Amino acid sequence: MQRYCSKWWNSKGINAKGCAEFSRKEIDKLEELVKTYGAKGLAWIALKEGEIKSPIAKFLSEEELNAIKNKMQAETGDLLLIVADKPKTVFAALGALRLELGRKLELIGSNNKEFKFLWVTEFPLLEYDEEEGRYVAMHHPFTSPMDEDIELLETNPEKVRAKAYDMVLNGEEIGGGSIRIHDTKLQERMFKALGLSMEKAYEKFGFLLEAFKFGPPPHGGLAFGFDRIVMFLTGTDNIKDVIAFPKNQNAACPLTNAPSEVDEKQLDELGITVIEKE
Repeated sequence: MQRYCSKWWNSKGINAKGCAEFSRKEIDKLEELVKTYGAKGLAWIALKEGEIKSPIAKFLSEEELNAIKNKMQAETGDLLLIVADKPKTVFAALGALRLELGRKLELIGSNNKEFKFLWVTEFPLLEYDEEEGRYVAMHHPFTSPMDEDIELLETNPEKVRAKAYDMVLNGEEIGGGSIRIHDTKLQERMFKALGLSMEKAYEKFGFLLEAFKFGPPPHGGLAFGFDRIVMFLTGTDNIKDVIAFPKNQNAACPLTNAPSEVDEKQLDELGITVIEKE
């Protein structure tokens, strides 16, 4: 199974090696999966012996089809799966699709028999938030950019990579962290890239910027998800099996019925007013 990026239709895709014989029902299930992550659909091209099966082939010239096959290093027997959408949606949809294919093709090790680790590095430092009309921190606003990308902060912020990292086990993130900014000038540039004035930055993070004046050393960290690790050690593939009071899909606890009603006295103590919509 291989993953490729393409400039066609602002799309990205996965080459599911040897999966051209997937049934239409199997492909439809994969399409339903990516739709749950915001994708509008799943384009697919099955390269069977002597023929190409695809609902999008009629819209593509032979030259375009060959270009896609070359870009994705496709061979007879492969199934090309493509999602075209906003980058955030494409990444989420294809990430879930990759894991589903990994399980279906038994490429992901059994939780209690085989452990396959990997590090994910060089995450983007920033991502553009269309609702707010500005860049926001992918990890947090104190994550340090890669040294060689610092000069891109003002000119090409979406190209800046972060000194951030995740540890993944059998397709599941079990830990993550980053190296933090420890230089005042660089932190100010970061806030500027995020659209924060220094006045606003000091209002929110003045304690940190003041601490920088005392010369903090380079520092970073890594936090592990203990419950995720226990999930692997016990051989289950459902994290709810190892959480004492797991919540359902509505973020409610079936055992304690939380969240429950809060009385007015408690709300007054917290300075919270509840306004009911009609």
